[in-house]
Amino acid sequence: MKVLRVRHGDAAFYAQLVVEDSAVVCLDRSLGLTDPIPLAEVAVLPPVTPSKVVCAAGNFRSRLREMGRDAVDAPMLFLKPPSGVVGSGQPIVLPRTSSRVEAEGELALVIGRICRNVALADVPKCLFGYACANDVTAVDLRAHDETLGRAKGYDTFAPIGPWIETDVEDPSALGLRMLVNGRLVQEGTTRDMVVSPFALVQFVSSVMTLLPGDVILTGSPAGPSPIAPGDEVRVEIDGVGVLINPVRAEPEATPLQ
Repeated sequence: MKVLRVRHGDAAFYAQLVVEDSAVVCLDRSLGLTDPIPLAEVAVLPPVTPSKVVCAAGNFRSRLREMGRDAVDAPMLFLKPPSGVVGSGQPIVLPRTSSRVEAEGELALVIGRICRNVALADVPKCLFGYACANDVTAVDLRAHDETLGRAKGYDTFAPIGPWIETDVEDPSALGLRMLVNGRLVQEGTTRDMVVSPFALVQFVSSVMTLLPGDVILTGSPAGPSPIAPGDEVRVEIDGVGVLINPVRAEPEATPLQ
């Protein structure tokens, strides 16, 4: 099942995408929206509203080889703020403070229930589904700072979407590609992960409590690509979906909200 988060009128809700009808069906019965709604009549929102986005660094062997590093048993974790999340079709905004920003296609794991110190066998019960994601990084700031907070934490630096796919038979056997302006820049498979998706959920839950809607980004294969204003970044994961984001420059000033 493909689950979208949409806005229809004044209501925002989760809905099942009915591909053959180009429509959505509201999953919140309390709203009383029982009839299918044409997709053209809703605004598609980011599919998650997480309390945190937990990311695993150095979790693909091809990427480690590219960086000249050895694999480790436990991946390095870092966090992205909820304000970094944008959906498919929304722009990645490049900050004026950075001269080199790179994109990395990744598989996102969406948590479906509270879990802490979860056993490996119970991980599938904790997952709501899977999505495409993009770990965007201000690379020059990463080299300058001692931590990843600034380089990874800008608004729009965590695109996720276009939906949550709940029916994935084996997340450890998915092809992943990233294209910039139609040019293939990354290609790999989740078989290349050092720590598998389920084992990664187990590991993260041993560190922190995971809440429904939280997201774990599972790492990226070799070939992160620089991006510039005017580019289009496309992340494709077999059996999951296609995430597309335009790239824009940061405006000179942000209006007060």
